Amino acid sequence: MTTALIYLVVMVLVAAVVFLLSSLVFGRGEELAPLPPGASPTRLPAEGVTSNDVRDLRFQQVLRGYKMTEVDWVLERLATEVDDLRARIAELEDGHPRPEPEPEPEPEPEPVARHAGENGGST
Repeated sequence: MTTALIYLVVMVLVAAVVFLLSSLVFGRGEELAPLPPGASPTRLPAEGVTSNDVRDLRFQQVLRGYKMTEVDWVLERLATEVDDLRARIAELEDGHPRPEPEPEPEPEPEPVARHAGENGGST
C-alpha cells in the first residue's frame, strides 16, 4: 500500500515538473496578446477603401456567428464610401461640383415579436 502511494506521489511530481518545463519552453502558444474586452480587430482606412481592404476584413467570432456591431459598422462604412464615390463620379461627369447631402439620422429599430422558444443573435 505504501509503495503504491509513493509511486503515485512521484508520478504527480514528475507530471508537474514536465508541465512547468513545457510551459516555460513553449509559453501559452499565443502570437499576440489577447484583445481587451469590447475591442475589435476589424479595421478599415478612414478614406479610400479598396477592394483588398474589404477582402482582408476579419470579424470577431462570437457564440453564434460574427459580432453584429462590427458587421453593421463595416457595412455603414462601405455604404458611405460607395456614396462618396458615386457623388465624385457624378461631379466629374457633370463638370461641376454638387453640394454634399446632409447625413440622414439613423432610423430607430423596430421591435420584433419573437416566439417564446427562439433565441436572438446572428448566425
